[in-house]
Amino acid sequence: MLVRIDPSSTVPLYEQVAASIRGELAHQRLGPGDHLPAARELAESLRINVHTVLRAYAKLRDEGLIELRRRRGAVVTGHASDHARLAALVDDLIAEARRVGVGPDELVTIVRGKYQ
Repeated sequence: MLVRIDPSSTVPLYEQVAASIRGELAHQRLGPGDHLPAARELAESLRINVHTVLRAYAKLRDEGLIELRRRRGAVVTGHASDHARLAALVDDLIAEARRVGVGPDELVTIVRGKYQ
């Protein structure tokens, strides 16, 4: 698994870590039952604070993509690939919305209009 971050980006590091892992899930380089690196190990390899990685893992857990298990670490859930693919599409949508100057409220209105 390859996690990439850009320290010069305005996107918070924990968001970059989470997005990178979502990308691995979306491209099926990670699948159900796979273990993510220990937070301390990943933090050291990326040269970032361990709490940043833990925050990224907590975000992924809250999204239902991983389970955090005591003594077993972070494990990819069974339905992670579908959620990850959708999350990656949303990331792309948000990036495009920012590029063309569409704010969050307007984007939500557009999505709600299309969803119905």
